[in-house]
Amino acid sequence: MAAADRESSEKRQLLDDEVSLEKVHISTLVAHALVLCAVILPMVVADKYHDFLAIVAACCMVGLFALQLVLKRAAQSVRNRNITNYVITRDSREQIQELFAMTDMLQAAETYEDAGAVLMATARRLLPGYGAALFVFNNSRDRLDLARAWDMPEGYSVPEMLSPSNCWALKRGKPHVNSPAVGTLCCAHHPSEIATVEMPMMACGQLHGLLIIAHPDSDGAYDHIMEIRRLGRALADSMSLALSNIALREKLRTQSLRDPLTGLYNRRYMEDALERFVSLGSRTGASTAVVMLDLDNFKKLNDEHGHAKGDAVLRDVAAQIVGCLRPTDVVCRYGGEELVAILPDCSLEDVLDKAEVLRQRIESLSASHECAISASLGIATVPETATSATDIVPIADAALYAAKKAGKNCVVAAEKRAGRETPRLATVNSRQS
Repeated sequence: MAAADRESSEKRQLLDDEVSLEKVHISTLVAHALVLCAVILPMVVADKYHDFLAIVAACCMVGLFALQLVLKRAAQSVRNRNITNYVITRDSREQIQELFAMTDMLQAAETYEDAGAVLMATARRLLPGYGAALFVFNNSRDRLDLARAWDMPEGYSVPEMLSPSNCWALKRGKPHVNSPAVGTLCCAHHPSEIATVEMPMMACGQLHGLLIIAHPDSDGAYDHIMEIRRLGRALADSMSLALSNIALREKLRTQSLRDPLTGLYNRRYMEDALERFVSLGSRTGASTAVVMLDLDNFKKLNDEHGHAKGDAVLRDVAAQIVGCLRPTDVVCRYGGEELVAILPDCSLEDVLDKAEVLRQRIESLSASHECAISASLGIATVPETATSATDIVPIADAALYAAKKAGKNCVVAAEKRAGRETPRLATVNSRQS
């Protein structure tokens, strides 16, 4: 509103200047005409009128001189205003060029850190002397985390996170000014007397973050904040598109690596991770273990209780496995109700104990789902039972098949290989339900 009022006022001032100049020009022409008449009339009138005409001519000359001064001053005022408008237009052109350059750089940003660095560099050029902070929604979208802050005024403590419910800009989806000095309504998270403007970053109908711009001075800070609102909004709009693109790429990357039902890694990621862990283990001499798990009688569970129940069981089983293993372990959905866990730096004896814990935790889900839930597990390790990443999965699968034949709901490991002999299967740990 302030920018629109200022633009309207400038237009009215220009119109008033044009009217004033037109009046001065007409007055000057009239004065010239009077002087001309005063010069010509003595040639045709009697001598007794010459003195009067001379006085009239002199007065007209004085008036003409005064009008010339007024005209010069008006012309100078118009010239100054045109220079000011030129400077404003030039600055606006430079700002637009900076914004275009920022948009171009943001297209190459792959992470929130990259986008924040581009925003900081552009904001420092366009808004020198102002501080800013960028907040981005976390994955669960229940809070905003601080991504980057720069040049914030002394006395303004930037929080590490914000709650959307404490921010008027996010609740309204519009820019909001916090200025306690002039009595504006301030957000609950606003920590000081410093004036700030908060810009919500919205793209594709969704909020992606928040940009806070602060002015360091206490005197006239509100007016300064109001003046840069449009430029701040332009920065926020350009940044919001970049955040939207980054979030979309993260979503696509997650979908390409993870199973949408269980949230576990998919089979393609498992194969890459297994090759990497086995290669690393061969250099360090550490064992790499694979646990292949299959839910018992899963088809019967789906037939009797429905696929919604089966999906819920799969999700809970995945959660139990992830909660039981180390952060460095990788759990994948191999296919259907088959899951695979890769445990780097884990010997055959250690993985047997861990597999038995997994079997018990999965069996304990029966009470909460009110149906029989159990799993059969097959174990193989490199180098104890397998030689490479290529044969460890088939050997673990064969151990899983042996567990099924042994009565299900048990753990079976392949026998340790002797030299290059084909590993034999042995039921090392078995618990019948």
